[in-house]
Amino acid sequence: MKLTKVKRNQVAVISLVPSWTETLIEAGVDVIGRTRFCVHPQRRVKAIPVVGGTKDWNWDRIVELNPDLLVLDQEENPKCMSEQKEFPFLATHVRSVGDVASSLRLLGRSTGNARLSEIASDWDRVLARPLPEPWVLGREIPGLVEWGRKPSVPVTKVVYVIWREPWMAVSRETFIGSMLERCGFGELVSSYPEKYPKVSLESEGESTLVLFSSEPFPFLKKRDGIAELGFPYAFVDGEKFSWFGVRSLEFLRDR
Repeated sequence: MKLTKVKRNQVAVISLVPSWTETLIEAGVDVIGRTRFCVHPQRRVKAIPVVGGTKDWNWDRIVELNPDLLVLDQEENPKCMSEQKEFPFLATHVRSVGDVASSLRLLGRSTGNARLSEIASDWDRVLARPLPEPWVLGREIPGLVEWGRKPSVPVTKVVYVIWREPWMAVSRETFIGSMLERCGFGELVSSYPEKYPKVSLESEGESTLVLFSSEPFPFLKKRDGIAELGFPYAFVDGEKFSWFGVRSLEFLRDR
């Protein structure tokens, strides 16, 4: 199918990365397509057509929208999405907080948007701050939504859980792991062979603090049975720890 190129004043982008979708919109980029998981900023995304998810897409809809650029991320989207030849694409690779600023500058150059470079500089300033003191019992948990059961002894291990049946956690070697480090958890978070390992929580005791994320599994809404597992735990706002654009920036900047 031969596409007719539309003359536009801006680069028209379809973003298949929720974190970038929010950031691109806030920066004033013309986002003409999104995934069903791109839910922020809530009021503005409602008018943007959905073209699938982060792992699948409605290719006919993408062709119909005829973007100037597809925005992907190697951690979020499957490789096959970058193998299409119809449209130019940019695939960032955000593995930690240290990758965000360079990715934003690349997005800024690709879209001709200066605001993205300004946001990158904001990231540089936040990351130039010294790491916080290690988190200790009695201190506020960053991103806390609700306590389940508070620890009664000093915490020696923190497990950040993202899924149930099976239980799945995050390694220190992930973007979320790097956010946990910036929040003072650092060495308390385990380093696993896999980025998102299956874990056994039944063996954890009083010195382990389990943080249940609000996404992708909605733990706060489906908390039945968690209290019976016998360890201290809390529910945290997963978007603040995992959305690597303006949302996590604001989270760190306000700390």
